[in-house]
Amino acid sequence: MVDFRKWLLTLAVVGLMLGVGSSVANAQITCAATAGVNNIVRAEGITELLGDLILNCTSTVNATTFGAPIQQTNFQLSINTNITSRIVSTTGNISEALLLIDEPYPAPAGGNPPPPIGNLPSATNAQAQLACPATNNTNCQIISKGAGIGTTGNYNGSTGHPNIFQGYQNGVNTIAWNGVPVDPPGTSGARILRFTNIRANAFQLGVSSTLVPTQIFALISLNGSTNLTVNQNSTGTAIGTVIPGLLQPPTVALGSIPGPASYQQCNSVNTYLIPTLGVLPTDSGITVTATEGFAYSFKPQNYGQYYNVRYAGSTTPDYLAPGQLYLQNVPGFSYQTESGFAPAVVGLTQPSSGTEVVGYADHGTQIQFTVSGISSGVTLYAPSYVYLTGNYGGGTPIGMAVLVSQSSVAGGAFATTTNIPVAIAPSVGVNGSPVPVSSSGASATLVYEIYYSDPNVQESIAIPISVSYTSNTASNIPAPTTTPTTVGVEFSPQSTVTTASATAPIPRFGPSGSPQNLFSISPCSCNLLFPFVSNIAGFDTGVAIANTSSDPFGTSAQTGTVTLNYYGTTSGGGVAPPKAVSSALAGGSELIFTLSNGGNLGIPATPGFEGYIIAQANFQYCHGFAFISDVGAQKLAEGYLAIQLDAPTLTRTHNNGENKGN
Repeated sequence: MVDFRKWLLTLAVVGLMLGVGSSVANAQITCAATAGVNNIVRAEGITELLGDLILNCTSTVNATTFGAPIQQTNFQLSINTNITSRIVSTTGNISEALLLIDEPYPAPAGGNPPPPIGNLPSATNAQAQLACPATNNTNCQIISKGAGIGTTGNYNGSTGHPNIFQGYQNGVNTIAWNGVPVDPPGTSGARILRFTNIRANAFQLGVSSTLVPTQIFALISLNGSTNLTVNQNSTGTAIGTVIPGLLQPPTVALGSIPGPASYQQCNSVNTYLIPTLGVLPTDSGITVTATEGFAYSFKPQNYGQYYNVRYAGSTTPDYLAPGQLYLQNVPGFSYQTESGFAPAVVGLTQPSSGTEVVGYADHGTQIQFTVSGISSGVTLYAPSYVYLTGNYGGGTPIGMAVLVSQSSVAGGAFATTTNIPVAIAPSVGVNGSPVPVSSSGASATLVYEIYYSDPNVQESIAIPISVSYTSNTASNIPAPTTTPTTVGVEFSPQSTVTTASATAPIPRFGPSGSPQNLFSISPCSCNLLFPFVSNIAGFDTGVAIANTSSDPFGTSAQTGTVTLNYYGTTSGGGVAPPKAVSSALAGGSELIFTLSNGGNLGIPATPGFEGYIIAQANFQYCHGFAFISDVGAQKLAEGYLAIQLDAPTLTRTHNNGENKGN
């Protein structure tokens, strides 16, 4: 909030210094600043597309006389955070931010682009779109055609009459347009100036700590004009409201059970996934769910994707992958995508490659699932695509996200590498087949891109992550986790480029949220309590511990050591013996010893000891038996089964075991 107030104060001072909100003597054109739409923008976003700023202009004089040059004006737009619209040419810091005059609607047409729904201009009002590039906008003087608007007016897109003016970055938070000819609309008309493709670093401002959300304000300043004034609040016009785009923390569940999953080292998991891809897990996987902070937080790259799914007129949605980029060239239409106003017009400054990038985002919204602390020997699998979920009110879900290969996008090149074909028509609601997740060391990042979404529904993306490994306890595979494996969910790509750039991708985001526990791998163990043993007063105790992992039921035989922990005293009040560790006990074998003489696998004698023993076996299935008698078992003897300390009986160890059987 401190930074926000500082910027607000700065903008107010600038406004007062430049006369915003005041009148110019003998002004012929008076413009009122309004917001086309006060866009809700994601607090995590660095390149959030703001609502358009609109100047509605009237005049007290007639339009410029036919054949006379129209007077030019310099505009400067400032906001209370960094402007991050794409720099399309580093020579002069030419920006994708545009100024449109008199709403230059393109001719309506089908195909590419498809007509926007509900906002079609009539054929009689359609006009060409001609750009005045920022590299030479001082040469874009318009010679007046006299009265008239639209196809007959001065901003009709014909040669010498541009209606789209390109800005340049004039500071970290400022875009400027120099030499823009603004003709008085006449005493009974109106002229509209629309500032569009303004992207902002919302992450820099952050989320408000009060009930009033953080706002992004735009302030228009003028110089070089004696005939135009702008009426605007000194603090500017709100064109963006900052709200978290992802609800935090994400939810983690194993099937219907909340919380992280727990696996044991000695039990192989989902091994069929390793040799045979293309089948869904028999278990439900660990589902990690991320939810939009508000409807329309998840966006496709381009309107063509949304249009084909929603409005193609087919009962079966036509799913087209990104790459076929449709124009987004109707002023003021909410295309509901990551891309902004994207015209194909003559004269618009583009990169040297000639790639059409003004207004286009490099990809749709991407959500990354970062898994950390993956044990050696573990492979993760995730679906190639998933359907979004939400309350669709009985309608058919259209939202879909695809697992993509993350890449750094530079120079306007579009990232389109995916795990699905360019055109697909999958069964709605059925996720794609699991594919292995590439990992780097102990971490892996899954990046899903939104290909289609419903802007009117708060949707969730639920990713089932399957864990797969083949147990090899002798080689300590998989390695038990000392701390749980975690997953963090954030927007992607993460970036430290917080100002306008020619090479950094759009959209890009700052870090948010905190990792959540995903799963843990516990060493396989079996814990037994022998509650009374004795080797005093003529008594001795014999103990047998069996490794019962070999059986006729197909259980994988396990091998591990046994640690004996002694609690009690020795003859004469001495301390208990130190713990003893056996050598490896194979499945189907037994460790047998007496207190007086020791036993096999390296267990030493503990003469004179009386107390109890806790045995810790590094294998899952063990059972124990103790036999107490006088020396030589001549007069009396008693035997008992060891008590299992693992679940489902006692839960002291938090390990799963078999019934104690006694």
